Amino acid sequence: MDRFQYLGLLALCLVATMPLEFVLGARVYRRTLRLAVTLAVVAVSFSAFDAASIAMGWWKYAKAYTTGILLPGRLPIEEFAFFLVIPVCSILTYEAIGRVHRLYRRRQEAGR
Repeated sequence: MDRFQYLGLLALCLVATMPLEFVLGARVYRRTLRLAVTLAVVAVSFSAFDAASIAMGWWKYAKAYTTGILLPGRLPIEEFAFFLVIPVCSILTYEAIGRVHRLYRRRQEAGR
């Protein structure tokens, strides 16, 4: 079970931030092209950095906490998933906070 902890944590992050899209109207998933481009830049650049760091022996991943599925460059699939999931969660949070802030400002201005 330990080897699924990393993936489980990433799944929890997605589940915890999913309501921001639908309840607060973050509109992240609705902007598919913008999200895909953002994720591609993050995933490619950070995966390349990680693969280079692994190849140079700067760091490694604990086999006990990963599934053992490796991508090119000996990059664990969990790490690649991290480069997709965490930016999505971050963008969702950012957009939701911006939406709440805009709604609050409108209410303040309407009350004047």
